[in-house]
Amino acid sequence: MDRILVASSNEKATAMLVSLLKDVFPSCKTSITATGLETRRAAGSGDYDCVVINCPLSDEYGNELAEIVCTSSDASCVAIAKAENADILADKLEDFGVMVIPKPLSRQNFYRSMKFVNASRKRMLGIRTENLKLHKKLEEIRIVNRAKMALMQYLGFNEQQAHRYLEKQAMDKRCTKLEVAQKVIEMYEV
Repeated sequence: MDRILVASSNEKATAMLVSLLKDVFPSCKTSITATGLETRRAAGSGDYDCVVINCPLSDEYGNELAEIVCTSSDASCVAIAKAENADILADKLEDFGVMVIPKPLSRQNFYRSMKFVNASRKRMLGIRTENLKLHKKLEEIRIVNRAKMALMQYLGFNEQQAHRYLEKQAMDKRCTKLEVAQKVIEMYEV
């Protein structure tokens, strides 16, 4: 993780969290906010890989903030709460992908939890990248199929002939089948 936002109203706890984060991610840049409002503004910029919330904050507890961070950004979120509240908070936030760590913090538990959050984030970003590739491929298939339908409708081709026509044009013009399909759509569907 390169950039981490720490939301904590307690200065002593903030210093400890920053120190622990430097142990886990030595090259990360940490920013600090003291209220939920400041954290919302900072997290809204989308510049952070992770937001660590030391519950409670001065203006709110932090559970709604964790939900907002997870639903409105790509940042991972970690909430740190007193042990008696941690299980309740975890039940509320697990569907959003928030890692809840109970207080008092042990260095080893915090280290493992943050490494797990980092690994989960990398996996999520990999899946998101794959999902975007698949959406792009699906859109290409839709465009090619629209072009085939136009060729079938206006030139009387069957599907095989339309497919062959698109492939042949792509080879002859040294471009992709998608580019040929887009030109066919422009020509016949305008």
